[in-house]
Amino acid sequence: NDLEIIDWTHSLKEMQRNWIGRSEGAEVHFPIADSDRKLTVFTTRPDTLFGATYMVLSPEHKWVDDLTTAAQAKAVADYRTFAAGKSDLERTELAKDKTGVFTGSYAVNPVNGARIPIWIADYVLASYGTGAIMAVPAHDTRDFEFAQKFNLEIKTVVQAPEGKESLGFTDDGVAINSDFLSGLATPEAKRKISAWLEEKGLGRKTINYKLRDWLFSRQRYWGEPFPITWKDGQHSSIDAAELPLVPPALEDFKPTKEGQPPLARAESWVQLPDGSIRETNTMPQWAGSCWYYLRYLDARNPDQFCASGVESYWMGTTQAAAKVTPGVDLYVGGTEHAVLHLLYARFWHKILFDLKQVSTPEPFFKLVNQGLILGEDGQKMSKSRGNVVNPDEVMDEYGADAFRLYEMFMGPLEMVKPWNTKGVEGVYRFLGRVWRLFVDEDSETAFEQALTTAENPDAEILDQIGLHGAIQDIVATPAQLKALHACIKKVTEDLDAMRFNTAISALMVFTNEAMTWDTRPKAVLRDFLLLLQPFAPHVAEELFHKLAVAFGHANDTSTYLPWPKYDPALLVEDTMELPIQINGKIREKLIFPTNATNPEIEAAALANEKIKAAIEGRSVKKVIIVPKKLVNLVVA
Repeated sequence: NDLEIIDWTHSLKEMQRNWIGRSEGAEVHFPIADSDRKLTVFTTRPDTLFGATYMVLSPEHKWVDDLTTAAQAKAVADYRTFAAGKSDLERTELAKDKTGVFTGSYAVNPVNGARIPIWIADYVLASYGTGAIMAVPAHDTRDFEFAQKFNLEIKTVVQAPEGKESLGFTDDGVAINSDFLSGLATPEAKRKISAWLEEKGLGRKTINYKLRDWLFSRQRYWGEPFPITWKDGQHSSIDAAELPLVPPALEDFKPTKEGQPPLARAESWVQLPDGSIRETNTMPQWAGSCWYYLRYLDARNPDQFCASGVESYWMGTTQAAAKVTPGVDLYVGGTEHAVLHLLYARFWHKILFDLKQVSTPEPFFKLVNQGLILGEDGQKMSKSRGNVVNPDEVMDEYGADAFRLYEMFMGPLEMVKPWNTKGVEGVYRFLGRVWRLFVDEDSETAFEQALTTAENPDAEILDQIGLHGAIQDIVATPAQLKALHACIKKVTEDLDAMRFNTAISALMVFTNEAMTWDTRPKAVLRDFLLLLQPFAPHVAEELFHKLAVAFGHANDTSTYLPWPKYDPALLVEDTMELPIQINGKIREKLIFPTNATNPEIEAAALANEKIKAAIEGRSVKKVIIVPKKLVNLVVA
């Protein structure tokens, strides 16, 4: 239910919903003909009981041997061997050819007393529901295909809406051919049949899940030891004072010759003075990755995984849109964790929430799936393909900032993108333009040396580079302020939406415009460096330091300064460009004040020499002005 309160993609939520597999329905008891036994099935459509014409058991169902007649014994045994060689995924594939075998036995439909045959088929799994289903072939695709193949009865019991065929209809409709249910809409029919089954002792309303128990032990050294001891066949938890339980040092990490886990080799660690022994299995890797984000909050706490005050401070930020306490504000990760780490982390976190160890019902509020970066050949990077790009080599040549900047500039975060080293060269040149925006062009050599060692710039080299004389502590012109505040607006909005590539484009647009200025206001360039800092922190901080030193603030740093805010008033356009069309074809583009009236626009368009020449000898029948969009002259 809590998937509704978190900001994840619809597809990822659906993957988790399907994995959890919550189904509302009913358990129904089918008596076995000529026996005192009953087969129980789970169905999400108890309203279709009157249309159940056969039953299907999974080949692994515990009653298969008992229900198989002598005449069918060999066929059933052969089929069970055949099914055992398939995975669950192969068995439930919708497109596969349906297979199955009749057991020779019959069940009795509890609502009408009809004898219906009992089959086994591999599309029914022992791990879901009860391992047995009632088959309603008229309203289930797999059952329909199975019934057609083996010539089994098909009985329509749901009337489809007008215009749709009832046979094969699987959605909600109206019950037909169903005795006391006939005429009822599907939701009401479900309620009535569930109540009837409970009243007659033939079944009950229930909820079923696909989730199964989690195997949590591993027979290997690398994993957290269980803080559990055993004595006389009983297990106990170790004293809290003994936590954390650290694994013993081993030189041989293989299982013992007797087949025991590696920890069994550490006999002095395993055998305790009171005669008890430690558990030698270890936890899986999920044990740590399920809750690591909580340990980050208070990593040096020696007494607990996280102090409650620290946890509530970091995890309890209320998101107004969701009206819940969301946990981690933003999680960026791959879709491969959709039903592994992300599901396990939610499971783990909810246990801690129920135990009042954490303050939020969900671990991660907003989740973004980043795209894969492919090799230059457009294939997934791998050693076998020889297309792996080594980041160290890129940074050695272009610097950490250029590498970082290119990764963000490649395209939308969520997209799969091929690497292109020439693209790194492009953003490296952009950083060069940024540098020259501040620093004299005759310092190119020093710039090259500084930028290519951007993770640890040589302060002595940088101190020798002087700022442009054009950079002055002066009041910015309206055009300069407009350029800056347009950049602030775009970068701020794009950062919030994680559109890093378009935010960088805005920084490039500003840089190109600022390069044309004869004088460059210190305050404007200072705010620009604050915008650049998240993308190219080393270059931005060096330039900020130089700017601060030049104006007498040697100890200033950009790290703790507030993010710039744009002024909407500075971005109001005072002119607009309108295309002038003649009979729908553009003939000219004219600049108008944004507050120009329609008569003023029409007069200017008709007075334009180019337009006058185009309509010479003809008359203007109509003038159509689409506000702030275009002017169209209808001429005949």
